[in-house]
Amino acid sequence: MNTVIEGFSKLTKEEKIDWLTKNFTKNPESSKKVLKQYWNTESKIQKLHDEFIENTITNYYLPFGIAPNFLINGRLYAIPMAIEESSVVAAASKAAKFWLEKGGFKAQVLGMEKIGQVHFIYKGNRQNLEKYFEYVKPKLISAAKPITQNMERRGGGISNIELKDKTEVLENYYQLHCTFQTLDAMGANFINSCLEEFAKVFKVEAHTFSLFPANEREIEVVMSILSNYVPDCLVRVEVNCPIDQLETEEFVTPYEFAKKMVQAVEIAKIEPYRAVTHNKGIMNGVDAVVLATGNDFRAVEAGVHAYAGKDGQYSGLTRAAIEKGIFKFWMEIPLALGTVGGLTNLHPLVRLSLEILQNPTAKELMQIVAVAGLAQNFAALRSLVTTGIQQGHMKMHLMNILNQMGATEEDKKVLAGYFKTRTVTHSTVKEALEQLRK
Repeated sequence: MNTVIEGFSKLTKEEKIDWLTKNFTKNPESSKKVLKQYWNTESKIQKLHDEFIENTITNYYLPFGIAPNFLINGRLYAIPMAIEESSVVAAASKAAKFWLEKGGFKAQVLGMEKIGQVHFIYKGNRQNLEKYFEYVKPKLISAAKPITQNMERRGGGISNIELKDKTEVLENYYQLHCTFQTLDAMGANFINSCLEEFAKVFKVEAHTFSLFPANEREIEVVMSILSNYVPDCLVRVEVNCPIDQLETEEFVTPYEFAKKMVQAVEIAKIEPYRAVTHNKGIMNGVDAVVLATGNDFRAVEAGVHAYAGKDGQYSGLTRAAIEKGIFKFWMEIPLALGTVGGLTNLHPLVRLSLEILQNPTAKELMQIVAVAGLAQNFAALRSLVTTGIQQGHMKMHLMNILNQMGATEEDKKVLAGYFKTRTVTHSTVKEALEQLRK
């Protein structure tokens, strides 16, 4: 029977597991076995994982794969990817190989500015507030010096603070709109610490500002928080080649292929239903590398999808064109990433991922991640406009289906050959396995 519990966080890990399996699973002993078989055999590593989050009872594994042969700005990379979806790593690898001898991927960081805001309510005269802001702005920057001095030594820090009037959309609502450079750190803690210091000083100083009448000195701070929308933390990635180099394994000419790719991109640009799935394909590549390098994929997802709707309609992020016999395929995408701080210094596999990527700076990691997204999208579109997406995807999914059905290694070997020229579905695999076993 399900029961309410007090003080769950204070229980030991074993006690948490005992309570959970007893109250929420049908077979407590079997459930305990499943949970414990994912514990790391090295107690130090397991303790490290236990302390990443709260109420940890086990580890949740994702496959960790490598997509090789990525040529980015003349430098060769093998890209680590952590993802559960079949065909993503294979598709990215195939795209990397496709572009390897055509000059590879070109990547350029267009900006690294990040944003945080102090949201507040002010019921007084707007002109007085503007004068107060000009007076207090240097004090805000000065008050944050203990937080910013180390970042400033490395070339980062506070870029600017603006007062924004939002009273047209919400009564008495204003904000301090703050921009930051955080270099190789993702910078969430740094930004939030600065914002909270700004809020404190902004509220306190108002009580003694001479131009405020007594009844206008109260500023109500609602919240102080960074934004995961980073339209000025932007990277551009591109591939291009003469159309006659667009050789394909399918029965389609290079020009037909290029034309269909452009059409597919244009459809995603104007049709939101298609755009969402189009961008999901991009994020298959992006998220897999973001996860492998210990970055916050939820923040990246939120920021990217906001950017996809920045012009008033949700739109596909990649672009394609044919110009003077050259096929071009490119994308601009916002990415706030870090290579220091957080899990990057703690998780052993994250450290290894960054080593595999030749210990990139945040700027270099932005380029690598964006390239993975562009490659994945290219591979998906290539399948869609030629053979269809299911042919390749379901063949990659075949092993998952066979594992679900308890197939032996010999079964898998035989059926992998059998389905090389046949359509893979759950029912056709089941039927073929039953026939094989007879």
